[in-house]
Amino acid sequence: MEDALAAALPEPEGSEGGCPGRLASAMRYSVLGGGKRLRPVLCLMAAEACGAPWADAIAPALALELIHTYSLIHDDLPAMDDDDLRRGRPTCHKQFDEATAILAGDGLLTLAFELVAKGVRPAESAAECVRLLAEAAGPSGMVGGQMADLQAEERSAEGTEGSAAELEAIHRRKTGALLRAPLEMGAAVAGAPAAEREALAAYGRAVGLAFQVVDDLLDVVGDEAKMGKRVGKDSGHGKWTYPRFLGVEGSREKARQLAHEAVAALAPLGERGGRLRELALALLERDC
Repeated sequence: MEDALAAALPEPEGSEGGCPGRLASAMRYSVLGGGKRLRPVLCLMAAEACGAPWADAIAPALALELIHTYSLIHDDLPAMDDDDLRRGRPTCHKQFDEATAILAGDGLLTLAFELVAKGVRPAESAAECVRLLAEAAGPSGMVGGQMADLQAEERSAEGTEGSAAELEAIHRRKTGALLRAPLEMGAAVAGAPAAEREALAAYGRAVGLAFQVVDDLLDVVGDEAKMGKRVGKDSGHGKWTYPRFLGVEGSREKARQLAHEAVAALAPLGERGGRLRELALALLERDC
């Protein structure tokens, strides 16, 4: 994935009339600066579980990581979460400037769809992947979840408390949608039957929420050096989090339940779901 990402991004020394060098540098800085690559790996594993070679799923896997990175660039901006550290390095707007960071995010978002359109065959599968990606990243998915998250902060500032159910609704969009999409896109590339697609979608829904619960826990109990970003910032911003509503132990139990729910959803895939089962359980142990 690292090699494929590097090859897919524009080079700073591109041809005249192509991507400006500063923009290309900002895009490469943000994408190639590390990360778990969870979304592309989920896409490759889903394709594999449905009987397709990894090569068939590389384009949607790349697209997912580009959209994830665009979302991080924009989330870090002063108007959003106002972070100055990401993956142990200055955030994009700190390394470059705010305007360049905004454009780098815009560039990654649109390049993602170009990669799917060019790299997925047949055309029907490409169209299905575009639909799934747009729905997951758009106003009813990740972007809508981000808006709801900001509105929750405003409610906290006004002294209005939320609930764990309201928080779950936010995170099923903000984080969960872009963690469910890789499973559905991998299945689409493989031409999987309906039962396998639904099994992977159910797995994705559970894993996506489990990932966010653990993320919230790490903001409370995590090691800043390992995580490469500030900890404790969510509570400082008045954000709704699972530890806020369920406590630390309650949040850990919630994550365990979701991980086992994800594993159970893979039953129709039999042994082909082995890697995905291992990954769901490994998420409970992550420390960054």
